[in-house]
Amino acid sequence: MIKLAKIAVFYLLGVFGIICISIFPLYFQTSGLSDPLNYFRELWAFIQAFVQPDKWVYTVPGSPGEFSLLGTLWEPLIYSMQILFGALLLGFLLAFVFAFLTNFLPKKAIHIVKRVLDFLESIPDIVIAAILQILVIYVYKTFDFQLFQVASYREDKAYAGPIITLAILPMVSLFKILLLMIEEEFTKDYVLFLKSKGIKKLGVLVKHVLRNILPTTFHHTKVIIWATLSSQFLIERIFNVHGFSFFIIESFNPMTIAVTLILVFTPFFIIFQFTDLWMGQNIEGIQHDAKNYKVSLPSTIKYQLTRLGKINWKRWKPWKLMTVPLMTFIRHMKNWKFALGSLFFIVMISYSVIYSTTTDNHIDQARITYEEDGATIKSTPPHPPGTPFLLGSDDLGFSILDMLTIGAKYTLTFALIIAFLRVFIGLAGGVLFAFGLGLKRQNWIEKIVDSIHFLPLSLIAYILLRPILMEQGFGFSYSLTQRIIYEIIILTILVVPLTAVLSGNEMKRVLNMEFIKSARILGGSNFHVFRKHVIPHIGPRMTILFGQQFIQVLLIFMHLGIFDLYFGGTNRTFGFVGDPPRSMTYEWSGMIGSTTNALSTGKYWMIAWVLLAFILSIFAMQFIIQGVKEVQQTKVGVVYNLRKIRKKCGNYQTGTDYEVSPESFRLMNGDSNKANGAP
Repeated sequence: MIKLAKIAVFYLLGVFGIICISIFPLYFQTSGLSDPLNYFRELWAFIQAFVQPDKWVYTVPGSPGEFSLLGTLWEPLIYSMQILFGALLLGFLLAFVFAFLTNFLPKKAIHIVKRVLDFLESIPDIVIAAILQILVIYVYKTFDFQLFQVASYREDKAYAGPIITLAILPMVSLFKILLLMIEEEFTKDYVLFLKSKGIKKLGVLVKHVLRNILPTTFHHTKVIIWATLSSQFLIERIFNVHGFSFFIIESFNPMTIAVTLILVFTPFFIIFQFTDLWMGQNIEGIQHDAKNYKVSLPSTIKYQLTRLGKINWKRWKPWKLMTVPLMTFIRHMKNWKFALGSLFFIVMISYSVIYSTTTDNHIDQARITYEEDGATIKSTPPHPPGTPFLLGSDDLGFSILDMLTIGAKYTLTFALIIAFLRVFIGLAGGVLFAFGLGLKRQNWIEKIVDSIHFLPLSLIAYILLRPILMEQGFGFSYSLTQRIIYEIIILTILVVPLTAVLSGNEMKRVLNMEFIKSARILGGSNFHVFRKHVIPHIGPRMTILFGQQFIQVLLIFMHLGIFDLYFGGTNRTFGFVGDPPRSMTYEWSGMIGSTTNALSTGKYWMIAWVLLAFILSIFAMQFIIQGVKEVQQTKVGVVYNLRKIRKKCGNYQTGTDYEVSPESFRLMNGDSNKANGAP
């Protein structure tokens, strides 16, 4: 009964968090950050309206009509859930089948499969959707056969296209996780014991390995569902699905936002909470001696401030700490994957800054191009690649290459900044989580933060950023600097709770190791343990987390770009005939949003080049992540530099050309007897 009461409390806390998020658009549109207290007034007024069923009405700006909110949202929600659960079931089923069959392949083939999965994991969902739609259109034009419906139109709803596109992400992610877990499980002693008893690999895999990895697999599905929910927000727009996201965008008032998010949040919360309860893991955690590490936060701050005044800075030489990351970077540059990925970002950002500085962000534009006779029209916007521009132009005749060059510094630099802030602030929160809280409080925080996995991140970002980034008829509500700062803060805070708990759990894992107890017995303080032992162990893991967060930020940029929310603001023209929305900074997601009709019109180059830029950036970060992993594995002896070993072995003679002769042998006993005077 107590466990059910805790589940109810966690659910109410999740609902309250959704209500707090739903108020922000109204708060930003009215008073904004200039009046923080107004947010709480708006929140209290909304809570009073929320508990009154007659206030649950669906309204659209500019329309006087009012409709029942649940009656309006129920059918679109069912449609969205059919697509979502269909995609999850299809993806998970294929992942289990492929993982099962792959384990019977040779090791070289399994290695190739892993590389293919790494490649597919780096492909953005928008690219997959575009490729599938192009494939359907090509097959229909060539063979007069429609594979599936590429978009919904009125009562003719699309199912196969959205489900197949959305299923690829969970399939690839779970397939990779299952391969790694099965591989790790086969290295354990009990598998060797089972094989020694004559049990074949099939029996070990079905009866033991799969059963042992199912609980861990279940918890990994939370992150997969989180990513799938964000992708569905995009897929519904691409396939013209009038699901729950369509009605949030159309109405965009606090009541519609709150009720829709609660309806999406509730089924996943119930499924995972009661499954945890059934598995008996609802309050389990990584346990360590909390009394040894729990510290009082105020006393810790006071102690550290006192200690700072007593430090001999001349002996400490704090400026040398600045060289530690640089030296680590230089050592990692010896790995070619890390070096290649790092050089991509250095070259791209540097060239973008130099170009913008020397040309004052100049972008070439060509309205109409003529043949050599000067009278015959050669092309009109959008110009194809070749002439007058290498990569072609957009609808207004602006050079795509120039826009990509100028936007690179904004897209890549601010994505790196947001990813760094997520990891750095999360690391600070992880310290408080692991060192400053008891086990019960840690479990409570984990359960509360765990609820974030059941809300689409891209949709939450859209809800919070639309009042800030979208230009209205009277102009922007905030300056360019304010818009950039607010977007950085919002995209950082959305994920900080997750990165803090993840960092804290990594620290707890290190604190469970035996050498930590030895360090504390020898008199090591919490600060000493953290600085000398915890940081060196979790540093590589934080670097990998930084790369993953960077990729996630790029994906959010792309998702927001589809909905005309661009980094720095969306410039719109108002009137009967207006230009398409444009980015204020020419960052790459703005080029995606302004070319959403490229696929339907056959002007593929308008969106292909910017998608390629995003893909190359993701590949570059994947190279950096893989390079960090290889460096760490080499330190512990898991991976060796095969090229150096082969070169070293090549310096020795193989002995195949050696000729045996009587001089090759020596009679040791005979030499000894002759030395003693024997005949």
